[in-house]
Amino acid sequence: MSAPPLVRVRGLSRTYAVGDVRVAALEDVSLDVGEGRFVAVTGASGSGKSTLLNLLGGLDTPTAGTIEVDGVPVSGMDREALARYRRSVAGMIFQSFNLVPARTALENVELPLVFAGVERAERRRRAAALLEQVGLDRRSGHRPAELSGGEQQRVAVARALANGPRLLLADEPTGNLDSATSREIVGLLAGLNRDRGLTVVMVTHEEALVREFAHEVVRLRDGRVAAAEGRP
Repeated sequence: MSAPPLVRVRGLSRTYAVGDVRVAALEDVSLDVGEGRFVAVTGASGSGKSTLLNLLGGLDTPTAGTIEVDGVPVSGMDREALARYRRSVAGMIFQSFNLVPARTALENVELPLVFAGVERAERRRRAAALLEQVGLDRRSGHRPAELSGGEQQRVAVARALANGPRLLLADEPTGNLDSATSREIVGLLAGLNRDRGLTVVMVTHEEALVREFAHEVVRLRDGRVAAAEGRP
């Protein structure tokens, strides 16, 4: 008997009010993400990719449908439970990096550990180890403005890993990067998936790039699943 999926989405919809008009950003989406899988979600701008990821990350709430992660209903969590979920279960990476400009790379990676109440020496040790893992141990004292776009995204990856999440959610992580650096970042995520068994869901418009690395590609169109392809 196969193991249940880590992520289970059923009938997920998200509708927004724009003046007097109701706009369906996501409509009746159902999908499963197995533990240890790398799933890419692709589609044109406005297809609902980022809406789906924000719902999976607990940054938004669905209009209808359910999300379960490891059997726990995320879609029904209150604010406090969602904060715990984002802190310890789902790590997020964004297109714009979202680093704190006044803090060094090391201090940016430390931030989730500060919020988790980890003692200072331990969080320094963990943050330094994560920066080494993403190849930035020699840049730990630099602030974001002193780093390239690819280096900033590597810091963001390390920060997302700080509290040991089971699920890594990446929203267009290569959107601000050149093609060579984009390949490096996707390769880094694929390596984390392969070596650590980390479940990765990545939203991107670069389908040709992720197809090489991802186990499954889910294509959205107009807020619905238009196609899904996978490999073992």
